[in-house]
Amino acid sequence: MMLRGFCFFLLYTILANCTKAAFDRPAIIPEPTLAIAYSSQPSVRIIPLTPIVVKNRKFLTYAYRLQSFLSVWLNWKPDVVVEKKKIKGVMILLEPSLKDSTGNYQISSDQKGVVLKFNRSSFSYAFASFTQLLMQYRSGNLVDFPTALVVDQPRFSWRGMHLDVSRHFFPVSFIKRYIDILSLYKMNVFHWHLTDDQGWRIEIKKYPRLTSIGGWRNGSMLGHYNEQRFDTVQYGGFYSQDEIREVVAYAEQRGITVVPEIEMPGHAMAALAAYPEYSCNRGKFEVGKTWGVYDDVFCTRDSVFGFLEEVLSEVITLFPSRYIHIGGDEVPKTRWKACSHCQQRMKDEKLKDEHELQSYFIRRIERFVNAKGRQIIGWDEILEGGLAPNAAVMSWRGEEGGIAAANENHYAVMTPGSHCYFDHYQSFPAGEPIAIGGLTTVQKVYSYEPIPSQLKESKHKFILGAQGNVWTEYINTPADVEYMVLPRMLALSEVLWSSRENRNLAAFLVKIQVHFSWFKNSGINFSESVYKTTLRVHPAPNGILGEVLGETSLGKLSYSMISMYPVSGMNTVSDTSIYYTKPFSITKDSRIQTWLALFSGEKKLISEQKVFVHKASSINVTMQPQPSKHYKGFGSFTLVDGIFAQLPRINDQWLAWSGEDVVLTIDLGGEETIEEVTLGTLEDHTNWIWLPEKIELEVSDRGEQFKKLGEYPGKMELKGKREFHIRFPVVNTRYIRLNIKNPGKIPGGFPGEGKDCWMFFDEIMVR
Repeated sequence: MMLRGFCFFLLYTILANCTKAAFDRPAIIPEPTLAIAYSSQPSVRIIPLTPIVVKNRKFLTYAYRLQSFLSVWLNWKPDVVVEKKKIKGVMILLEPSLKDSTGNYQISSDQKGVVLKFNRSSFSYAFASFTQLLMQYRSGNLVDFPTALVVDQPRFSWRGMHLDVSRHFFPVSFIKRYIDILSLYKMNVFHWHLTDDQGWRIEIKKYPRLTSIGGWRNGSMLGHYNEQRFDTVQYGGFYSQDEIREVVAYAEQRGITVVPEIEMPGHAMAALAAYPEYSCNRGKFEVGKTWGVYDDVFCTRDSVFGFLEEVLSEVITLFPSRYIHIGGDEVPKTRWKACSHCQQRMKDEKLKDEHELQSYFIRRIERFVNAKGRQIIGWDEILEGGLAPNAAVMSWRGEEGGIAAANENHYAVMTPGSHCYFDHYQSFPAGEPIAIGGLTTVQKVYSYEPIPSQLKESKHKFILGAQGNVWTEYINTPADVEYMVLPRMLALSEVLWSSRENRNLAAFLVKIQVHFSWFKNSGINFSESVYKTTLRVHPAPNGILGEVLGETSLGKLSYSMISMYPVSGMNTVSDTSIYYTKPFSITKDSRIQTWLALFSGEKKLISEQKVFVHKASSINVTMQPQPSKHYKGFGSFTLVDGIFAQLPRINDQWLAWSGEDVVLTIDLGGEETIEEVTLGTLEDHTNWIWLPEKIELEVSDRGEQFKKLGEYPGKMELKGKREFHIRFPVVNTRYIRLNIKNPGKIPGGFPGEGKDCWMFFDEIMVR
């Protein structure tokens, strides 16, 4: 707070004494505490040969690190010079002179050159901002660097990015490139997810079969998990210990700590395929081909702990990080419940259930890791049964785990799936690469606040920061990783580095356009989803009201309406594009195209949505019972909004019920002539979603005595989205009722066996 106060005082003083201080904020991400470029003062020209200067030979390491930065991002390799006196012209002067250790740095420039001031904890941050400025003001191989001042420091100490290399493996060359990108945006933790059911990716000298067998699977999933399709191609790879050391050293030079993750006691199929004796049933296993959670986990026999301790001993020698991530998530208790060794362990340790057995497992591993001078961190399931004494928690199932940990005076890293999972879609799925599901936009990431509002101020210090997670079930290549990470990581970097009062979404979205041009020049893949527009619909008399949503800070919203059913040779409702200024009426079945017209004149990413206007459009639907609070869409309007939902599923387009029969009643407001009712449904057995056993249609003139018009019988074995059309002779009626029977319990052999079936509905259309 003292530094920020100083910066604002400094800014006030500068502006008070410089009447011409035209003020242009540089496009640095994350937003610095203070960043000023003085357009009224001459710039200084920097070229590839402008030397990097240090005053003392002991600072040469920093000079060579900056040289490496510039080589990566600008393909420059300037000379490194000791002693300022030797240089008569423009120079880049490095002064590792700041005493604070909180990551603070400064950049200042005038006609003599640029001065970077930093300390051991902040050299890479100074280099990152300097490099961004060079790229922003670069023209060809010349940079007219503005007279500028940057004073900066981070808000949170843990600014992390994760990468899963188990589901899909990436070479060392890409891991280094990933680290380069993290470093450019001042992220300081690389969480390397090295083991899981689908592959063991780190060489362990004492247990070579972990990689020779556990590092390879005999096939992978094709398409989405719901499709259950597989190839038969052997897939795998691993990192040697020399490669691990190489990556760790590379990251350290860029101010990044590498935190390894070795999963236990669950997500262990790759390890058990190599060493089945460490399972409960000592059966025969294969490296997982299916994404998801497996019942087979590490047993709790002493020999298993001996094995894991020897594995962790080698891991700890490779990674100097304070924290060692031990996973701890998604641990089925099925095998432990049936295992005589595990049940005996519970008796011996006086544990009341398998959750306490999991806690015992984690605590025992923690004692070993602590004895090696390190600490464990795990996913929030390690809270179950009692948190290990010194453990830190990664809160992924919402914020509750982080809050619980902080309230017990344990450190936490916030990484909720709602805002920090970068394997989710970043815009509506149409036109996007396949993803696991969910919708996490750049704007949503930027809106995240890592300190939960319900956490007492005295506990804020236990929130270390946050992290973006990149799970790679559907991310096959380096280019895919970049696309899913960028620009969402830029949004997260600003959340974690910049003060809340210094953040502004509109300004951020303008800045990232500058960074997009760098990505293109550097061959880095990225998503332009921030340019995408969407159509939101609202109820209106005699139709639907359309609202265009998009980033007006980047351009003008535009739309056009095209009739889906031309009449008398006319093929459009509106054959010209219209700048969007206010909600507009949709009275016929239409294809609504929306887009953003950038201020540069470029038309960006046309989106299209079909809207059906029918006799029940915008009319209230009485629902008995009410839908699940987890899938309540926009209330009953979701069923009559004219939009049949997309696949993959976007939850707010659906209403859902679990284990319940449903009655939906529509009052048309007066007698209408009808001959068809359509119900949109979903079948997705892998997610416990089943089609109704029966759909029965009834009508009534007064809403009292209902007459049955038609039905669909049970056993509708279908996959994906299905629209059921119930047709009948023309009738005049006011009330329509759908009686929908839930299938009941999920039958044996299907995911969720014995649980209640879910039913999902997206639209009722009345013609």
